[in-house]
Amino acid sequence: MHLLLTDRLTCPRCGPAFGLILLADQLADRRVRAGILGCPNCRDSFRIDEGFADLRAPPRGPVLEGQAGQPERPAPSDVERVVALLGIHRGPGTVAALGAAALYAVSLAEAVEEIMVAAVDPDTKSWPGHPGVTRMVSSPGLPFFDRTLRGAVVDGTLGPAMLFEACRCTAPMSRVVVLRASPDAQTVIEQAGLSVLASEDETVVAARG
Repeated sequence: MHLLLTDRLTCPRCGPAFGLILLADQLADRRVRAGILGCPNCRDSFRIDEGFADLRAPPRGPVLEGQAGQPERPAPSDVERVVALLGIHRGPGTVAALGAAALYAVSLAEAVEEIMVAAVDPDTKSWPGHPGVTRMVSSPGLPFFDRTLRGAVVDGTLGPAMLFEACRCTAPMSRVVVLRASPDAQTVIEQAGLSVLASEDETVVAARG
């Protein structure tokens, strides 16, 4: 987990009004290899082990298989398409890649200068580390302050609640790209206050004005 990202995290239990406090046990190259993120409100703590952050509200069990699978790179043409749909030419900032869309995390980090990517899926626990990618799992929502992400790429099969969360976290003039979008994706996006820019072949692009 990149050290700068820890300042942008909120408690998944108490909500986006409560930021987390880092107690780092192991740091290397401005990345937290091991430590605890604590909430000053509920006094709960969330572990970072081998760079992977477990930001799940209790009750917690084992980190189970998610949507992303093994860290295989998408085709270059698919990466170019997603980068173009996000509309981000360079950083700084943070982009979230959720569920199966986490497979784009490394490619996005390498394609867009000075962008950090938060890959949110249980499968990322076993992935090798990358300097531009933070691996994490989070529930019931996303652990980011409102309107702070430069963009989000969302696997639409995660359901409307996670799509709404991605929209909540997306900053003004930034976009959400939904892959494998469900029929109700546009409704969720509009309820979250974003405008749909394009919808084609199960891909929906939306922006906060």
